[in-house]
Amino acid sequence: MTRHRLFDLGLTRRSLLNTGLAAGAAGLVGPPLMFGASAQAQTSQGARERILVVLELSGGNDGLNTIVPYGDDAYYRHRPQIGIRKEKVRKLDDHFGLNSGMVGFERLFKDGKLAIVHGCGYADPSFSHFTSMAYWHTAAPNSGEQFGWVGRLADAMAPSAPPNYLINIGVNQSLAVRARKHVPVVFNNPDNFAREMFFEEKDALGAIADPGKVTNSSRRYVLDIAKSANDASVLVRKAWADYKSPIDYGITDLGLRRVSAMISAGLPARLYYSSYANNAFDTHVTQNDLHGRLLTYTSDAVSGFMQDMERIGRADDVTLMIFSEFGRRVPENTSLGTDHGAANVMFVVGKKVKGGHYGDLPSLTKLDEGDNLVFTTDFRRVYATMTDGWLGQKSNTDLLNGSFKPFDMFA
Repeated sequence: MTRHRLFDLGLTRRSLLNTGLAAGAAGLVGPPLMFGASAQAQTSQGARERILVVLELSGGNDGLNTIVPYGDDAYYRHRPQIGIRKEKVRKLDDHFGLNSGMVGFERLFKDGKLAIVHGCGYADPSFSHFTSMAYWHTAAPNSGEQFGWVGRLADAMAPSAPPNYLINIGVNQSLAVRARKHVPVVFNNPDNFAREMFFEEKDALGAIADPGKVTNSSRRYVLDIAKSANDASVLVRKAWADYKSPIDYGITDLGLRRVSAMISAGLPARLYYSSYANNAFDTHVTQNDLHGRLLTYTSDAVSGFMQDMERIGRADDVTLMIFSEFGRRVPENTSLGTDHGAANVMFVVGKKVKGGHYGDLPSLTKLDEGDNLVFTTDFRRVYATMTDGWLGQKSNTDLLNGSFKPFDMFA
């Protein structure tokens, strides 16, 4: 095993949303007949169970200028202008260093809490943001899968679909959390989290707290979903109102402070999904300054989140996985930026993570026809590491559209 072979340890939803009962930004909670449990009961039931948080870096993060292979001269031949100079990287070892603003990631790596997985991608890559992100969201490259991998994971882990099990921080629901049985809680601003409605509907919809016996199953389903949405909005607003933390998350928390509030309040959610949205990492022009800021914000937010988990006593129970829909082409472009590429790095962060490098390192001299890194790790192998290795949920073809060996990543 050489340095360049890194260690390998290892009713329809559409018709439902058309009823106008969306909470927040289309965020609803739990299927029917499952909303009666009290917050206290939910808290005691799920307080110490393991939690997975997924953070999406939308736009195609440039992995080569994030985890900089400063020990490889080919990197500087491909990027004579935008390559991060050796003296500016935060050195992790004699080959790799972090972008200079990533102080939080540097601390996490040196504390053994940050795993870097190299060469993540899939065969026949798409260079479309929308298409490639759909592949990552569904864990089904080059297919038309309608449900997200996190949604399918929720269905597998909790087939009875208890409420408030799956939470999506964002303005809109991600495809990743679309499930057959679960209806995720989706919100961006907890203070304003409430069911969307016309003013004229307010009294009528507010009167469904106890609809009594309803024989029509479709109507019963919609009424139960509506009540469940009401219950969720109360829980979320209270969790946010009660949350007070001295931890600095930096300039933007990427939704992770809101995740902390929900975990701190003891909500029964086992799966959280958040994103750095709006294609922020699509750095085609004069990349370095903007990209450096984005990475600093990400590093600060992730570091703050992990510190907050320590503060509330949940660090042993929470793991964070970070991905982007593709990397960037290896050579810099004429606008001092980078164009859409293929293979990329992924990150896994947590107190129980065995930090270090995972996967085979892609070659910087043997690129594909489009000057892209050739992927060496199917990204679903990292997903399998989260499902099997962290959550103890055996992955299968139905869950990840294939069989993938997990990395031995957790203590």
